[in-house]
Amino acid sequence: MKLHELAPAPGSKKKSTRVGRGLGSGLGKTAGKGHKGQNARAGGGVRPGFEGGQMPLYRRLPKRGFYNKFAKEYTEINVRELNRFENGTVVDPVLLIESGVIKNVRDGIRILGCGELEKSLTVIASGFSKSAAAKIEAAGGKVEVI
Repeated sequence: MKLHELAPAPGSKKKSTRVGRGLGSGLGKTAGKGHKGQNARAGGGVRPGFEGGQMPLYRRLPKRGFYNKFAKEYTEINVRELNRFENGTVVDPVLLIESGVIKNVRDGIRILGCGELEKSLTVIASGFSKSAAAKIEAAGGKVEVI
C-alpha cells in the first residue's frame, strides 16, 4: 500500500446537509424549522430538562444516598501483583510507581489478599486486609503500616 492509495472506508465520510439553500434541496426557505415559534428563532429553544413549566423529572424524583467528600480514596493492589519483585525487596509507594504497578498514590495504598505470594518481601503501605497481611507474613515477609 502506498500513500496515494490510502482512502477512507466507504460510507465513513458523509457530506453534511446544507440547510436553507433553495427550494429544490428539500430543506430550503425555513430550513426545516417550520413557521414562526420559539424554535424557529435565532437562539430559540428551551434549556435541557425544561418541560414547559411543569415540574421537571429531575426535581420530581427523590434523591437518594450520600456523597462523603472527606472520604479517603485508596489505590488498591492485590498480593499477586507483588510477585514481580525480587526476594528481600522493600516494596514502598515510590517503588510501586517506578515499576509501573500503580500510576498514582491518591490518599494511600491498600494491599488486598487476592492471589498468592511466592516472594519474601517487606511491604510498606497505608493499609492491609487481614488475608493480605497473613499471606505476606506466611511467605516470610514483613508488613509495615505508614
